[in-house]
Amino acid sequence: MRCVIARFPFELTKSGVLESMKGIKPEPVTGDSVIIGRRHYPAKQVGQVTTRQDRRDFSAGEVLRAMARLGFTCRTLPEAAPARIESPLQRASAMLGAPPTCPSDRRDRRALTPEQR
Repeated sequence: MRCVIARFPFELTKSGVLESMKGIKPEPVTGDSVIIGRRHYPAKQVGQVTTRQDRRDFSAGEVLRAMARLGFTCRTLPEAAPARIESPLQRASAMLGAPPTCPSDRRDRRALTPEQR
């Protein structure tokens, strides 16, 4: 099947991709991936091996589009939710298992007598 990757046409077949990826150890997947056989390969690694081009010359989307047309299963990682920013006091309280308190709260509690607490 004719696929265009990085503005160059390639004649790719499913058997050709399987053959070229045989014996290639998959790198850790941190983004888009292609399932070839029972292994998950990063899209950029598949593109580099099958086209013999530098990874900077093409996008993962181009590889995913071509591999999906050939019948391979392609996966994309969902967008991560923004991380909650914690203060050092909140982080330490969470590690100790206590609810976070403000230093001014401690003064108020010291002013109370044991009966009032």
